[in-house]
Amino acid sequence: MSGKRILMLCGDFAEDYETMVPFQALQAVGHRVDAVCPGKGPGDTVATAIHDFEGDQTYTEKPGHRFALNAGFDAVDPAAYDALVIPGGRAPEYLRLDARVIEIVQHFFTTDKPVAAVCHGAQLLAAARVLEGRRCAAYPACRPEVELAGGHYADIAVDDAVTDGNLVTAPAWPAHPAWIGQFLARLGTRISHA
Repeated sequence: MSGKRILMLCGDFAEDYETMVPFQALQAVGHRVDAVCPGKGPGDTVATAIHDFEGDQTYTEKPGHRFALNAGFDAVDPAAYDALVIPGGRAPEYLRLDARVIEIVQHFFTTDKPVAAVCHGAQLLAAARVLEGRRCAAYPACRPEVELAGGHYADIAVDDAVTDGNLVTAPAWPAHPAWIGQFLARLGTRISHA
C-alpha cells in the first residue's frame, strides 16, 4: 500500500478522541497525517475536550489532552493532499469563520477527494456549502445545520457511519471503528486481520 497524505483541520477544544484516534490510526496503517490549526505552527498544541455520554440531555465536557500539531496552517496547499479529516468538538464552530479553512474544505469537494468528518465537523461542512443533496451523519444537535445546508441528515446509531460519495461521516467517537473503516476504504487502504 502506498501511504496517502492526509490533512487534519484542528482547533482548540476539538474532541479529544475524535482528534487523537484518527490521527494515530491513520498513521498506524502507513498514511501521513498533517495536523494543522489556523494561527498555530508545528510543535504548537491545541487543547482538546473529552465529551462523554453519561445520561444527561447532552454530552458532558471535561478537559482533554494537549494535542501537538505537526505542520503549519499557513503553508497548507490543499492540492498536495489526498484526503481531509475534520474532528468534532467545539473547534468547528469557530473554524468555520475562517475564510481560508472554508476554501480548503471546498477544495476537497471540488476535486472529489475523500473527506471524513465526525460529530460537530458537520458545522464546518455546512458553512462550506458542500452538503447540498448529500447524506451526512453528525451529532444530533447539528441536524438543523445539515438540513439548512441542503443535506440529508443521516439519523443513525451513535456507533455507525455513512458514506456518500467522497464523504464519510459519523455522529460521534463511538463510531470510530465504522467511521475510520469506511474512510480507509475510500482511501483504498486494505487491512488484513490476523
